[in-house]
Order: sequence, then C-alpha cells, then structure tokens
Amino acid sequence: MTSTKSVHNAHISQKLRLLHGALLDILSTMNRPERDEDMIRAAGIQLDRALFPLLVGIGRFGPIGVVDLADRAGRDHTTVSRQVAKLAALGLVERGEGAGDRRVREAVVTQKGRAMTGMIDAAREKMGRAIFESWEERDIDDLVRLLCRFAAAVRDAPPRE
Repeated sequence: MTSTKSVHNAHISQKLRLLHGALLDILSTMNRPERDEDMIRAAGIQLDRALFPLLVGIGRFGPIGVVDLADRAGRDHTTVSRQVAKLAALGLVERGEGAGDRRVREAVVTQKGRAMTGMIDAAREKMGRAIFESWEERDIDDLVRLLCRFAAAVRDAPPRE
C-alpha cells in the first residue's frame, strides 16, 4: 500500500519538473539574441545588442557593481566591465565609487540612459499586453503574485551545503 506522503512527493516532483521546463522555456526564449533585437527595434533606439541587457540590468538594479551585474547577466566580469565602459562612453551610465565599499565601482543609469530604458519599458509593456490579451485579469494577477512569491523564495533561499 502506497502512503499518502509518497504520492504527494511524486506529485510535487512532477510539478517541479514541469515548472523547471517552463522556466527553461521562458529563459531560453528571453535570452535569444533576436528577442533583444526585436525589443531594440520596437523601442526605436540605437544600441548594440550586447549592451542592451546590461543597460536594462543597470536600470533595474543600479547602482550596481560590475561583478554583481556580470553574475546577473551570466557573463565574465572583465567582458562586462568593458561593455559598461562603452555604455559610459555613450553617456547612458555613470560609474562611481560604491556607497558601501569605495573599492567597488558601481554603475548607475544617467538621464539619457533613463530616457532609453523608458522607451524599452514602453516597448516591453506593448509586447506584454499582446501576450496577455486573451488572458483573464484574475489569471494575470495570480501569475504575477505567485511568480513574485516564487522569485523571492528562490532569491532568499539559504545556500545548501
């Protein structure tokens, strides 16, 4: 006779597998170079595709150090450092001493960079509205609430030893 606990564990295992697959689908789609190019085109901006996710990341998480930004982008920190320097040369970000650690150089979006990220946000919203056009408002609310809850749980989970 199968215990209720083992049935529950099997059910959870199946759901985790489905969740993992869905997250991989989302991440692989969002990480495709052509998606960034579509977003750049939809926003009506001129920006090298390699710089696009870094500008967005600095806009969302800045002020942010290069190492943290590189970790979030899944790139080597020396490459990201050179790319952030390019963003600075374009006047889209500024680099300065970190508030908490003066040894860390943090990047923050400039006014010109905020104007560009605003255009990107507007394009993202337009694309998102098209995706959710046929969804019930309640389903969108549930997705946002549960995804935010899941993101917080993953972010705040203590490292396993």
